[in-house]
Amino acid sequence: MVSNAILWPTDFSETASHALRYAVEMANLYQVGLKILHVVPRPMGDENFMILAITPEELAKSMEEAAAEKMKSLLAKLNTDLQVETKIRMGEAADEIIKEANEFDMGMVVIASHGYSGIRHFLHANVAEAVANGAKCPVLVVK
Repeated sequence: MVSNAILWPTDFSETASHALRYAVEMANLYQVGLKILHVVPRPMGDENFMILAITPEELAKSMEEAAAEKMKSLLAKLNTDLQVETKIRMGEAADEIIKEANEFDMGMVVIASHGYSGIRHFLHANVAEAVANGAKCPVLVVK
């Protein structure tokens, strides 16, 4: 992957797709690659409660496989000559995006904001805000 690539984290939402246009535009402008990242949340379950019919490991594997299929579909629709790399990580979204940006010397992160305000802002984790505060590179937050 080209150093200083543009990192575009996605949850495969329509809002994230809107930010993709900006990520591609920035990658073209700076003539760098595009790295697409999806973070799969760690499944929570306590075997003692017998809530899950499958183990957390099986659920995690299933979630990763579903994310990989969504990533393939996304790449098939992406019409660009850019060098594109994809990655799926497991964990808390903000933490994993920040790790990816800082460990791999990303040139910029282009991330979608879900645009919560007021009380909804406090009830939902604001991943874009956490990334903007934690990443060493510039972060473009797209509404």
